[in-house]
Amino acid sequence: MYRKASYGSELDQLIHLLSKLPGFGPRSARRAALQLIKRKDSVMRPLATALAEVAEHVNPCTRCGNLDTVDPCHICDNPRRDMSTLCVVEDVGDLWALERAGAYRGRYHVIGGTLSALDGVGPDDLNIMPLIARARDSQITEVIIATNATVDGQTTAHYITDRLKDCDVAVTRLAHGVPVGGELDYLDDGTLTAALKSRRPF
Repeated sequence: MYRKASYGSELDQLIHLLSKLPGFGPRSARRAALQLIKRKDSVMRPLATALAEVAEHVNPCTRCGNLDTVDPCHICDNPRRDMSTLCVVEDVGDLWALERAGAYRGRYHVIGGTLSALDGVGPDDLNIMPLIARARDSQITEVIIATNATVDGQTTAHYITDRLKDCDVAVTRLAHGVPVGGELDYLDDGTLTAALKSRRPF
């Protein structure tokens, strides 16, 4: 009869917690735990300290939903950011991706996911009402919807667009289509269709 391997309660707990992280399963969690133990002084203890510091000091910004050690966050509190545009993203990871690209200098609003009837996620479960309130601010002239190009992302984008109709703002959407450096032969049908629909003068 197969028995689950036991490494001691503390190590079992570490492996169990690591396996909850995105991209980690039981096997990769065991490998990560083993590497941490082998590198206690150089990785494990500094990691434990960093985790404790983050747990203590990092919280969501009450204005936009970004994670930071201050509230409002550094982006919201930066007077050099464009106050007229508001970019709506699903999660903080999407905000970080846009910041990494360095192509956008406005402000953000993290809604915390997407609408999903299958998962029981409705408008009240997301940070949408505060978005509508922010869009009514006279400084905001454009709301950029940057939800993912998934069924739930598109559904959420349509819902937000509908809710913003009464606000005096332009509502725009990120373009979808051929990525930079992409070859048509390797693209899926959905991407090619989106690229054709989003075509513009050359």
